[in-house]
Amino acid sequence: MTSEINDDEPLLRVSGLSKFYGARVGCEDVSFELWPGEVLAVVGESGSGKTTLLNCLATRLIPSSGNVSYRMRDAEMRDIYRLSEAERRFLMRTDWGFVHQNPADGLRMTVSAGANVGERLMAVGERNYGSIRGTATDWLGRVEIAADRVDDEPRAFSGGMRQRLQIARNLVTHPRLVFMDEPTGGLDVSVQARLLDLLRGLVADLGLSAIVVTHDLAVARLLSHRMMVMKDGRVIEHGLTDRVLDDPHAPYTQLLVSSILQV
Repeated sequence: MTSEINDDEPLLRVSGLSKFYGARVGCEDVSFELWPGEVLAVVGESGSGKTTLLNCLATRLIPSSGNVSYRMRDAEMRDIYRLSEAERRFLMRTDWGFVHQNPADGLRMTVSAGANVGERLMAVGERNYGSIRGTATDWLGRVEIAADRVDDEPRAFSGGMRQRLQIARNLVTHPRLVFMDEPTGGLDVSVQARLLDLLRGLVADLGLSAIVVTHDLAVARLLSHRMMVMKDGRVIEHGLTDRVLDDPHAPYTQLLVSSILQV
């Protein structure tokens, strides 16, 4: 890692974040801090507000109120909504990653696997073709895609391979913060298990901070250190993942956990 960040300070600070769509609540009064190397899971049923929150944090949506500050590589805490459009785009291409539930949303489907990974390297100033191709091939190996597929287009890949390619594309620049929106959604159980194992290893190896939105409590337990439970746009429980899942305090969280156990 090339970060100069002080691990004694949060990487992301969220205060009173709300997003309204007219009279409808997307998310309301959400506050938390995310620390370097920490993985936070945001869980809840469909419509709970977790995806709205994620999109606000990733500047894909502008909130109605509240503040989100990010500690830049120079250690300065900046309000992400006051960054220029160019600064935000640069952040998304370099220091941040975003893993979509549908990998087609996070890949260029008509260029090669190697080019998908290489584009991120070019965004951080890499210009040597041989170096870019070598790094791309190495990263394909890290996400269990054979080197001889480097020139294949993602549309020739299975869903699981596309998701692993999207992960490689996001992580190749060693971002410090990765947003993940249902990263195992739509995959069959055996593919999910393999992908989760891969993700957990990469996050730990790279010391990444991540915010993972999921409705799957097993995903939250496997990947995250801390967990927020959302209902109707509000955070109703927040704590260490094992504590929340093993000793849920809020009735809604108890219901979520018991319904999983009864399946």
